[in-house]
Amino acid sequence: MLKLLFVSTSVGPLGTGLGGGVELSLYNIAQEMRRRGHEVQIVAPNGSYFESLPNIVQIPGELQMIAQSQERNASIVMPGDSVLANMWEYARQVQTEYDLIVNFAYDWLPFYLTPFFSCPIAHFVSMGSLYEAMDRTIKQTADRFPGTLGFYTASQAQTFALDDKCPYLGSGINLSLYEFCAQPQKCLAWLGRIAPEKGLEDAVAAAKITQIPLKIMGKMQDETYWQQIVAAYPDAPVEYLGFLSTSEMQQQVRQCQVLLMTPRWVEAFGNVAIEALACGVPVISYRRGGPAEIVQDGKTGFLIEPDSVTGLVNAIARLDEIDRYTCRQQAEIEFSLEALGDRFEKWFGDILN
Repeated sequence: MLKLLFVSTSVGPLGTGLGGGVELSLYNIAQEMRRRGHEVQIVAPNGSYFESLPNIVQIPGELQMIAQSQERNASIVMPGDSVLANMWEYARQVQTEYDLIVNFAYDWLPFYLTPFFSCPIAHFVSMGSLYEAMDRTIKQTADRFPGTLGFYTASQAQTFALDDKCPYLGSGINLSLYEFCAQPQKCLAWLGRIAPEKGLEDAVAAAKITQIPLKIMGKMQDETYWQQIVAAYPDAPVEYLGFLSTSEMQQQVRQCQVLLMTPRWVEAFGNVAIEALACGVPVISYRRGGPAEIVQDGKTGFLIEPDSVTGLVNAIARLDEIDRYTCRQQAEIEFSLEALGDRFEKWFGDILN
């Protein structure tokens, strides 16, 4: 049995959606490790809440700026009363009680602090390369502590120019929470944070051209960006449903013909893709980043030229070629909690050995 200390992202409380896909990853990995008999303690910003994961250590302090908003040459910026610094001060104080600390924050500080801890630290890197200071500290940590950096996908790791010795851990979900739907309604789905790097306007444009209703779900991170889309496509058949719980979200997504993924950046993975597949919903995605390593082109969806609305429209017209049972099957084989747990348990063991 391992004693594990999970230190969360510092951009928002767990359960709010501010942390994006890494929130779901942390939740599922913690659940599966506990199911396997390991002891897991989560440290997270004040206001964090996960059903069925009680006793989160709540740390006060100011939230960290999201990395996506940084310029490539930006300086390291931390608030005066930084929740990130406060979480890692707590981790320092209790480190002797644990076998391994697992960092889920895409932030410079935990990497910088690694050599000063006596307890080994595993870093699960949740995004691709965004700014130079982060790139440098990731490379330094990878060189000094080989094998301690885990990534979702190879395409994500490649953005840091790291060799192929890094573990690629993917993601996984509790498949029992996602209900299969064989007969969808005539509608499209788009799922994710409402922010420019997610390219929502392309999905809206495709909905307008096809005149197929688009259901939009996710955290409203950039209200100005959303209003620009609404103004540009006033007559597009779209509906924004807000940030939904897993149960509410899968009830909506499973009834859709397809999930559209339109990232402008290199997605590290794309948890929404495997959530859709678990419902039997095929995925049409730009051939960029993590989704290109998830979607089986022509089998569980289509991979198309990045930033091509025409590509989206043409792929939507071919959806009858996809068997929805095959989509669910891929999720069951590759993205179950058991498969996720095997990968992470091996990674933790390799670090400690």
